[in-house]
Amino acid sequence: MKADLGDLSAFVAVARAKGFRDAARATSSSASGLSDAVRRLENRLGVRLLNRTTRSVVPTEAGLSLLARLEPVLSEVESALDVVNGFRDTPTGTLRLNVPVSAARLVLPSIVPRFLAAYPEIRLEVIADESFVDVLAAGCDAGIRYEERLEQDMVAVPIGPRVQRMAAAAAPDYLARRGRPAHPRELLDHTCMRARFASGAMIRWSFEQGGETVTIDPAGQLLVQVGGAIDLTVDAALAGSGIVYLFEDWLRPHIESGRLEPVLEPWWPQFSGPFLYYPGRRLLPAPLRAFVDFIRADAARPAS
Repeated sequence: MKADLGDLSAFVAVARAKGFRDAARATSSSASGLSDAVRRLENRLGVRLLNRTTRSVVPTEAGLSLLARLEPVLSEVESALDVVNGFRDTPTGTLRLNVPVSAARLVLPSIVPRFLAAYPEIRLEVIADESFVDVLAAGCDAGIRYEERLEQDMVAVPIGPRVQRMAAAAAPDYLARRGRPAHPRELLDHTCMRARFASGAMIRWSFEQGGETVTIDPAGQLLVQVGGAIDLTVDAALAGSGIVYLFEDWLRPHIESGRLEPVLEPWWPQFSGPFLYYPGRRLLPAPLRAFVDFIRADAARPAS
C-alpha cells in the first residue's frame, strides 16, 4: 500500500506537537493542510491514527505504532536529502537546539552571533527547556546538557567553558544585618533563595574545600522552578532578601558591580562544562554539521 511521504510527515509533525496548530507553527504550514493530510492517510490506511478533541490531539494505539516506525525512517530520509545541501557554497536550512536556560544565558551568547554571521542562510531555533527530553521526539536536531545527564548513545561535543563553578552571594546590606557565614552549615541560619526542577526535586546546595564536601538544604521564603523564574532569585538577592546560589558566571556581573557580595567563595564547587549532543547518525543535516564543525573549530582556537 503506497502512502504519500508528505502525508506521513504531516502525521509525524502533528503527533510530535500534540496539536495541529503547534505542528503548523513548527513546520511553517497551515493547520487545515495538516488536518487534510492526516485525514487522507487515515482513509488510505483504513484506521484512525489520532484521537482529536477540542483540547488535545493524542495518537491512538495504531498511531503510536506507526509513529515509532516512521520517526527513524523519516529522519534518515531528511538526512539523505540533506546530502545535496553539502554541494551548496553555504549550507542552508533550520537548526533546532534544545538547551537549558543556563546555556541560553551563559553559553550561547558568545557563539550564536558569530555562527549566524558565518552561515547567513541557516535559521537557528533555540528552545530553552529544563526537562530531560528526547531531542528527536521534541523535533530538535541537537541539545546542550551536562555530562551526568547525557544519554549513552549520543555523540557529545564540548561547548562553552570547560570548567564552571556554582556560587553563593548576597547583598552587602543583608550580610551586614545577618552576618557573614564562615562555613556552609551556617547557611542553615540564613534566608536562602531555593529552586527546584520541574520534577519537583529540590536543588541542594553543595560546597567543597580541602577535600571536605558539604551538601545542605537551607530554608527560605522564596522557591522557584528552574527556568525563566531563576532571575527572580537574583533580583530578590539584589534587594537584600537573602542568599542566592547559582552559576558563578550568572552572578559575576553583580559581584563585580558591588551589588552582590560573594558568600563562602573558597567553598564554591567546580564542575565540568556542558556538551552539545546529538544522535549518532551516519548522515547529519547540513545545518547541524555546520554548527558542530563551528563549535569544534572554536574550541581549537588559541585563547586570546
